[in-house]
Amino acid sequence: MAYNYYPGCTLSTKAKALDATARKCAEALGFPLAELPEWQCCGAVYPMAPDAIAERLSAARALANSRDIGGPLITLCSACHHVIKRVNNDMKFNKDIQLKVNNYLQLEKKYTGETQVYHYLEFLRDVIGFDKLAEKVVNPLKGRKIGAYYGCLLLRPAGVMAFDKPENPQIIEDFIKALGATPVIYDMRNECCAGYMAITNKKICEQMVHEIVGDALDEGADELITACPLCAYNLVANATDNKIKVTYFTELLAEALGIGGAQ
Repeated sequence: MAYNYYPGCTLSTKAKALDATARKCAEALGFPLAELPEWQCCGAVYPMAPDAIAERLSAARALANSRDIGGPLITLCSACHHVIKRVNNDMKFNKDIQLKVNNYLQLEKKYTGETQVYHYLEFLRDVIGFDKLAEKVVNPLKGRKIGAYYGCLLLRPAGVMAFDKPENPQIIEDFIKALGATPVIYDMRNECCAGYMAITNKKICEQMVHEIVGDALDEGADELITACPLCAYNLVANATDNKIKVTYFTELLAEALGIGGAQ
């Protein structure tokens, strides 16, 4: 059985490694990903205005498409997951948004939030199970001290995202343990890296990255993993005096499963 997959725009360009390793690992773990046909950009930012209907349409279309195909929808990019999960919540509980979006889309069957949305990490935890994942590891990452960088989009708002505890998340640390490495807990792992301000206020970005990376290094991390292409870029491009290796969590997974990298 193949699972519906929404890759998003960045995974076709700057974040190809995140996409390629995710697909390889999913295949190896028994849940091959089937890219949704004719998906469109999610918009990257969740529209806060309740009357911003047009900005919700592509996410709602993808969700309806997944429902019609059958099965859950797996997402990977933190920003895509954030937008799609929140729009799904709107379509399920906000009758005004639901009515207006459906009027625009003119679907054969109205969409009312039926699709189950998983982030790839959630699928590993909740469906595959980290214990089963650990059994698949052929290259245990023993001796590696790895910090999880959550950022802000996966965790908040907690009531809608329901990903993990926003102030004390554990899912990526448990993932790291399943691969045989040692997770490093540091205070700023769930703070925003200010990536959205990279153009308008580079100094703010540099300061936030300095604090995040410095905190991880102080706690003994040798490397960081993330699920967010913007965070991955920002933690490297705007690092100043303190630098650390940053990779996608799927690259680490591919290494542990012994199936190679993105190529």
